[in-house]
Amino acid sequence: MLIKLLLNDPFTFILLIIPLLYSIIIHELAHGWVAYIMGDTTAKSMGRLTMNPLSHLDLVGTLALFIVGFGWAKPVPVNTYALRNFRFGFVFVASAGIIANIILAFLALLALRLILPPAGAPIGTFLFFLAHINIMLAAFNLIPIPPLDGSRILTAFLPSHMQYQLRRIEPYGFILILVLVFSGVMRPVIDVLRNIILGLINFIL
Repeated sequence: MLIKLLLNDPFTFILLIIPLLYSIIIHELAHGWVAYIMGDTTAKSMGRLTMNPLSHLDLVGTLALFIVGFGWAKPVPVNTYALRNFRFGFVFVASAGIIANIILAFLALLALRLILPPAGAPIGTFLFFLAHINIMLAAFNLIPIPPLDGSRILTAFLPSHMQYQLRRIEPYGFILILVLVFSGVMRPVIDVLRNIILGLINFIL
């Protein structure tokens, strides 16, 4: 997908790949920063509290991003037992990436309204990609299937026996997500979540 764009329109590829890569990185970085604020130094001690892409990019996830337009970064390590106020600390860390993506989307759409770039202007294209990539990332990660952030948030509010059942899915969660994404089954759910996030941002703006 992105390889075709690189070959056919390298300039647009650059305008897309930069916000895409850094939106994924900032998502993971937000988890690490909030964990650090809540008392867990794991990510900091492993050098993950940085904007350097080399510290975050996963080889397979990056290749998948270029080939099929769907990828991921290395998850930031978090020691939940080191967090102050375990349950709420866990929720704050789990939701940090989603909140970071929503803030980035809000700032990009706000900038678009303030600048009002002419149609086809590079800055307008960049801000458009930045906003919609982050809305999609936030919507996707809200889905409560392990290991997505939505499942982490949900787990904190479930009784212990239901938490156990949800965690049992995790070893197969990634395969399940890929099947649901590429079969199109997950698309309506993502669309609903995306519209809710976009509606919230537009309401604030």
